Amino acid sequence: MTTLRLILGDQLNPQHSWFSTPGSEAIYVLMEVRQETDYVLHHAQKILAIFAAMRDLAMQLKSAGHHVHYLAIDDPENRQSIPANLDVLIARYQASTFEYQAPDEWRLDQQLANYAQQLPIPGRMVDSEHFYTRRNEAAQLFDGRKQWLMEYFYRQMRIRHGVLMASPGKPVGGQWNFDHDNRKPWPGMPREPADWRTERDHTLLWRSIEQAGVASFGDPKAGYLAWPLNRGEALQHLDDFIAEALPNFGDFEDAMSHRAWRMFHSLLSFSLNTKMLNPREVVIGTVAAYESGHVPLAAAEGFIRQILGWREYVRGVYWANMPGYESQNFFGHTLPLPAWFWTGETKMRCLAHAIGQSLEQAYAHHIQRLMVIGNFALLVGLDPQALHRWYLGIYIDAFEWVELPNTVGMSQFADGGKLATKPYVSSAAYIDRMSDYCKGCHYDKKARLGEKACPFNALYWDFFARNNKQLSANHRLAIVYRQLAKMAPEAQTDAQGRAAEIRAGIEDL
Repeated sequence: MTTLRLILGDQLNPQHSWFSTPGSEAIYVLMEVRQETDYVLHHAQKILAIFAAMRDLAMQLKSAGHHVHYLAIDDPENRQSIPANLDVLIARYQASTFEYQAPDEWRLDQQLANYAQQLPIPGRMVDSEHFYTRRNEAAQLFDGRKQWLMEYFYRQMRIRHGVLMASPGKPVGGQWNFDHDNRKPWPGMPREPADWRTERDHTLLWRSIEQAGVASFGDPKAGYLAWPLNRGEALQHLDDFIAEALPNFGDFEDAMSHRAWRMFHSLLSFSLNTKMLNPREVVIGTVAAYESGHVPLAAAEGFIRQILGWREYVRGVYWANMPGYESQNFFGHTLPLPAWFWTGETKMRCLAHAIGQSLEQAYAHHIQRLMVIGNFALLVGLDPQALHRWYLGIYIDAFEWVELPNTVGMSQFADGGKLATKPYVSSAAYIDRMSDYCKGCHYDKKARLGEKACPFNALYWDFFARNNKQLSANHRLAIVYRQLAKMAPEAQTDAQGRAAEIRAGIEDL
């Protein structure tokens, strides 16, 4: 009796209960397929890192005595689709049962559920054994409530799992959230820690990916990558982050600089989202660092909020709103992405750095993604679906369950407020306050009008004027609309005219 078990490219957890019995009748299948490389255009490093990690897990499983069938991207028997390959393998091994771990993307969940239902043998889905919550748990928590709020969800998670709790219902430090302590600009000191990761040579794998005809963009680093290959490396990265960067993470969580692409961020999202690393390990390690006195409470709480709070919350939003969430467009924005989204060649220094870094590293931290790239996209009116595909393709950690709510909901407010309580936009003032991007920029951060005026300024006021009907009743935007009402009518008209010029000349910004 042979069971065929499918492992997807973001299910690279060698501690899954599947693997507790080496030498069983199970055959583990991993496959590199064009179905997954081609559904959006992906960054070269993302394809390369996932394939390299899949191959490493396959070797680990074989060494542990498991039976593994691995289909490489250039294997002549590879039919380049998951169902087509499964048909062949089920027949070849005369499998009596088919099993797969719960996919985290709706399209794969539907594809595999339909496939399993149509098989002449039993097919079943098992849990991935990764998340704190079930898919529908957030929806159940907010059932009957008018508004989903991450803060409420986060507090419930802290209470349920006993994280940073002084006593039942009372958080350590007397408050739940230290966000206001985590908004300092970075003056250059303390220094950004040295990159604790080790580069690996993947040139042969990269050559096979290219020869298989897989399209990509971004810098492949000629095959040399520092993203982790396996759980052991991911755990070492966690230890190094806690030792080297976490003590300063809180203070500079929202800071940006052209001198530091990582700042004090963890670089753990790829390890987490491919399940090499378990979120409980990250939370436990962070709590231990706080309790030992190594990490301030504000830093520990701020990081835990990202893992135990935000990460689980956006997953709940995703599953509660799929299918259809990907097509939300509250403002009706349709402007195509400018060509410089694929090159980073723009005179706006903040966008040139954030996009250029993304193309080079397949990574940008959350404020670069939200308050530089996403901020501009929303203000100027870029198509949120096109932007979603760009975010999904460019970032090493981007899988739809986490990327889509962050882009369509948090960044673009295209869901009309299902995830965020207001659009997250700003003029040049915020970017200047939190970064050094404005120094030496072609554009004047203080000017609203004229060719040298920072585009963010006119776009900011134009955005709120254009969307008065949709947004003026939002209590969180009351101060903005009071300021807009005080603005002279001719000043509003001039700002809107400048914004129209920016949209018309977007390719030349």
